[in-house]
Amino acid sequence: MVRRPARIIATLMLSVIVVAAVAWSAMALWFDGPQLRVIAGAMAGGLALASCALAVLVRPFLRGLVVALMPVIVVALWWTAIPPSNTRDWTPDVARTARASFDGSRVTIENVRNFNYRSETDYDQRWETRTYDLDRVEGVDLFLSFWGPTQIAHTIASWEFDDGQHLAISIETRKEKGESYSAIRGFYRQYELYYVVADERDLVGLRTNYRGEQVYLYRIRVPASQARALLVDYLDEVNRLADHPQWYNALTQNCTTTIRGHARNVGAVGRLDWRLLANGHLDQLLYDRGQIDTDLPFEDLRARSNITEMAKAAGNSTDFSARIRQRLPKDRGS
Repeated sequence: MVRRPARIIATLMLSVIVVAAVAWSAMALWFDGPQLRVIAGAMAGGLALASCALAVLVRPFLRGLVVALMPVIVVALWWTAIPPSNTRDWTPDVARTARASFDGSRVTIENVRNFNYRSETDYDQRWETRTYDLDRVEGVDLFLSFWGPTQIAHTIASWEFDDGQHLAISIETRKEKGESYSAIRGFYRQYELYYVVADERDLVGLRTNYRGEQVYLYRIRVPASQARALLVDYLDEVNRLADHPQWYNALTQNCTTTIRGHARNVGAVGRLDWRLLANGHLDQLLYDRGQIDTDLPFEDLRARSNITEMAKAAGNSTDFSARIRQRLPKDRGS
């Protein structure tokens, strides 16, 4: 009598796992399988039918559920072996990969993006080679960009140098021509991971002036030495991706979880928090941890950190970075 409830619970739990696994596998075949939708759909449907048949025909039922996972395992082995690439027909804004060369404290970065935009899709391409002195890193800032939902934002890290230079890096999907971003496709092997190394006027101005996004900017309270180490860690990854591409994943390898990985590498990461996934609340998390200015009430700080209108007013001006920081607290508190 005692074993029966336990068996029922085990059966229910395993049933949920099997249904979720089969659904994931069918979607993987649909998105990442043959380009011909008819074939991909037939494979996805066939997998679902095969798993259902195994679960029904094999006895006892618990054993049937376990056997029903066999097609899922086959799909998972195939899926993990799909190779990413750096040689596709990319959209012009992600056509080139950056690369950093270190010489003591100086770093030279090839393919820094500094486009001149007339609209989101109409622009002059400018890929530049820039040199920065790592000894002059003053700190690191964080942009939160909202395109619609307030629970989710796009995050951009940007480094400030004491000579007035800024360098922004945005972790994004690398899209092919004719391809657009899909939140569902982002969970599958549809997009390569891409680090946009760019001028702030490019990355931020594109969002505020042409995409209609709301952008907030926060100075992060970390020592300059840690900010420098974080930049080096980013650039090391930029070089790795130039040689060994990786897949983007909307859950495990996105703009915020990847930043957290870099922060962990330099010893600047806190405990896990739900706001790392619902990253539209990331500024509240940083405030609660004292990692951004806490001299002001949070709502006042957030209002001052909304740089959308200042970015629009700055336009293509050469002092774009200075103008969008006019209302920010001056002291990093590090």
